[in-house]
Amino acid sequence: MIRKTEKLVITFYTTTAAMAMERICKDCGADGRIIPVPGSISADCGLAWCAKPESEEALRGLMEARGLLFQGIYRCLV
Repeated sequence: MIRKTEKLVITFYTTTAAMAMERICKDCGADGRIIPVPGSISADCGLAWCAKPESEEALRGLMEARGLLFQGIYRCLV
């Protein structure tokens, strides 16, 4: 059985925004990957960005610098 660990989950209003996050993070070498939105979270888009919890400040800065709108930031077991 796979053990769940606490992760940072960022949700978006649109699939386009989630894909833009993937591109931004890949270009910058930032932590994370796209995942389906966990069932414990409600979001307009079915995709979310999952990263280590300690990445929150850096990822917020990247999104702010690029003008990328997100719906919510959560810490949950994934």
